[in-house]
Amino acid sequence: MLRIAALSDIHGNVWALEAVLEDAHRQGVDLVVNTGDLLSGPLDPAATADLLIPLGLPTIAGNHERQLLACEHHGGGPADQHAFEHTTPRHREWLRHLPPTLDLARAGVFLCHGSPTSDTQHLLEDVEHGGLRLAAPGTLETRAFGVDRSLILCGHSHVPHATALSGGRLVVNPGSVGLQAYEDDHPVHHKVENGSPHARYALCHRTPRGWSVAFRCVAYDHHRAAETARANGREDWARWLEKGRA
Repeated sequence: MLRIAALSDIHGNVWALEAVLEDAHRQGVDLVVNTGDLLSGPLDPAATADLLIPLGLPTIAGNHERQLLACEHHGGGPADQHAFEHTTPRHREWLRHLPPTLDLARAGVFLCHGSPTSDTQHLLEDVEHGGLRLAAPGTLETRAFGVDRSLILCGHSHVPHATALSGGRLVVNPGSVGLQAYEDDHPVHHKVENGSPHARYALCHRTPRGWSVAFRCVAYDHHRAAETARANGREDWARWLEKGRA
């Protein structure tokens, strides 16, 4: 009766991460896993890394780990550049060794950030009409082709969702620990809004009948996170953190 806490998209929000880890401990989970986008953002990437590294959680790299490390060679986007400038070589060396996907075969779980083949492609959604919508069943099957674990965990979109695939497989996006709204220009301009500032993660419980999933919505000191973003010159992040609205 394995109980997994699935985390994703922390984005340097150490206050949200602390609250989620405390909540997961209270839920009596057996394992905590992390599907990437760990540090990038105008918050506290160093404290986030210092909290995560000793835990040794099964963790993969998201697109922002790749983009943060690329700042060693050329300037990056504001979120990645801030995280690069406010982390140490030890933190970045840890990021460098994170795999892009992870197959936890004994647990029947596969971890990816976007899709199994791309850290920037949404697995569950398509970008349409300025937002995200659930992808067609055939598209989902194609994106998950070749992954036969009963539970596929992804991230990237920040939107909590569970979708069934063929073969009894379940794809779960736990939502974002650290950022509940954003605007993005890839592949076209769109907004994502979860509607409240609460930190998100998912409890995945393996039972004889299959996986059961509970999406957790955890209160934390989001005002402190927003104040930090504002102090670092990101009024947009402050608004997203305070309201969960873009």
